[in-house]
Amino acid sequence: MYRIGEFSKICRVPVSALRYYSDLGLLPPVSIDPTSGYRYYEVAQLPRLNRILALKDLGLSLDEIGSILNNELSAAELRGMLRLKQAEMSRAVAEQQAQLARVESRLRMIESEDNMPEYEIVLKDVDAMHVASLREVLDNLQEVGSMIADGYGALMPAGIMPTGPCFTIYHDPEFNPEAADVEIAFPVGDTVAEAPDTPAGRHFAIRDIPGAKAAVLVHQGPYDTISQAYVAIGEWLEANELRVAGPPQEAYLTAPDDPSGPITELRFPVA
Repeated sequence: MYRIGEFSKICRVPVSALRYYSDLGLLPPVSIDPTSGYRYYEVAQLPRLNRILALKDLGLSLDEIGSILNNELSAAELRGMLRLKQAEMSRAVAEQQAQLARVESRLRMIESEDNMPEYEIVLKDVDAMHVASLREVLDNLQEVGSMIADGYGALMPAGIMPTGPCFTIYHDPEFNPEAADVEIAFPVGDTVAEAPDTPAGRHFAIRDIPGAKAAVLVHQGPYDTISQAYVAIGEWLEANELRVAGPPQEAYLTAPDDPSGPITELRFPVA
């Protein structure tokens, strides 16, 4: 038998790792001297240690390795576990490749403009929301503001407090300012099942909007300059080889009288 230091030299594994494997029950010593506390190992343990190292190199966690070694998994079970690990690693590689593509896109933008881009665009998960919404076909997009005011004029007096900023969903497959299919969504609590009609006689629909991965941009400034933000997000989507996978949204993060000025968040669901 070998003391732990000697065994460490033979197997070329640090003593600290051998102690850790022992504490986890993966590779306990053959014996421990009750007087000195020295741990002793034998050469017959090397195949088990090598299997631990091989499985660890495949990306398996020590808990997963313990399950394999201690439960004597069948070949089919081990194959299934490794296939799950393969899928997990493939997803991680795909995410890193997508991140690398975004870095390369940002570098191209900086190099072409010779400065930092005006807008910061990020890809993020937008949570699902329970909303009270108003939907109409408008012949003038200037009416969006009055629709929002009309919605708040019904919800708040009824004691229905929005749980977040309201946002507009543009349902048209193309930009159509003379007949725009517009929905104004007010996030509300999950228990809200109905809402009273608005002062202008509009009817609320109560529905759930599913979550989505979206390209998100924050535009700070007058709404009449927001077209610049749409151009920026369109260029970003093209540069990152993403396609729009749902109607875009505009979330209004500040009140009209906020001293900081209008702040609008654009959200483009992507695939």
